Amino acid sequence: MHPSLSKKLWLIFAQTTTLCLALLFVLRTFAPHLLENLSPQKKSAVLVKYAEPSLGLRSAGSYSLAVKKAMPAVVNVFTSKKAADNPHQKYLDDPMFRHFFGDQFEDNDGQNHAENSLGSGVIVSEQGLILTNNHVIASADEIDIALSDGRKMSAKVVGTDPETDLALIKIDAQNLPAITFASTDKLNVGDVVLAIGNPFGVGQTVTQGIISALGRTHLGINTFENFIQTDASINPGNSGGALIDTEGNLVGINSAIYSRSGGSMGIGFAIPASLARQVMEQIVSLGNVTRGWIGIQAQDITPELAESFKLKQAQGALVAGVLKGGPADNAGVLAGDVLLAIDGKPIYDTGSMLNLIAALTPNQQASLSIARAEKNLNLKVKVGKRPKPLAKK
Repeated sequence: MHPSLSKKLWLIFAQTTTLCLALLFVLRTFAPHLLENLSPQKKSAVLVKYAEPSLGLRSAGSYSLAVKKAMPAVVNVFTSKKAADNPHQKYLDDPMFRHFFGDQFEDNDGQNHAENSLGSGVIVSEQGLILTNNHVIASADEIDIALSDGRKMSAKVVGTDPETDLALIKIDAQNLPAITFASTDKLNVGDVVLAIGNPFGVGQTVTQGIISALGRTHLGINTFENFIQTDASINPGNSGGALIDTEGNLVGINSAIYSRSGGSMGIGFAIPASLARQVMEQIVSLGNVTRGWIGIQAQDITPELAESFKLKQAQGALVAGVLKGGPADNAGVLAGDVLLAIDGKPIYDTGSMLNLIAALTPNQQASLSIARAEKNLNLKVKVGKRPKPLAKK
């Protein structure tokens, strides 16, 4: 290559390089964003959004404060029952039989026990009182409680009320985290609620839903029914656990579910905290639950019966039978009468009638409004004490 041509090419290269460096200096000084757009981006494996620091505040839509307040007051309930004498015990004692089938037929104490059952409970006093369902502990020979702090201890039954499916048990402990009761008369359909319990024995679990309905009756679950219906998931093991509001206050004791499979189908029922408190206070003060009773059998008024009795509306309770010598019989109530009100409080059906009569004080006078032969009568009845229900065999 000719020396002069080589010199010219080198001069061009040097000038071009100097111009590019000068342009780069100007861009970096006065328009750095143009260089950032040109630079290759490092791609993340996952596209994520990072939240700003919360500074310790609860994020919107979280119920963590309510759960932290209520969860320590919810316990796990374990029950066991000693099995009846086994006629095949001689086979169980046979070493060869036990070699193949193991020792699953004996508990740690060497005695035969039925399989453990599982439920939940709610601490209602710092002195160790716990509310749960009666069906959780009804047939138990032994009751053990597991607290949220990991402690385990045995419990004894203070009192039960099978007609509301409630039971009060006690553990020997002090300064326990007791639940706070909510004012259940302020509940509304659509309110958010949380269910806390130990479903299927997996451990303490919280589920969320709303109140689907209030005052559910005629379910055939208990004698006295006034259930809160919720779609918060309630499964086996949740029985006796807490249904709380978004402030961590107790609104109900989880009791039953409607299910075709044994699992939650979005229809659960809880005993209102107000009813649970009434039962608890009677058990503590009296040792049992006392209810009013007048000795009648009744059935709901249908539209056909209302028309037959010439009633203005299909509400009230038709007296189907009167116990001879009972309070209603002594007051002059007859089969075929329609009970319309008790102490001025209207009766809508047999469920409301049972609840109104149960709320009466034994040995006190009550006023019965009755429709008989197209006439309205007022009768005075001396309220009796409701007999204890027969134990189920």
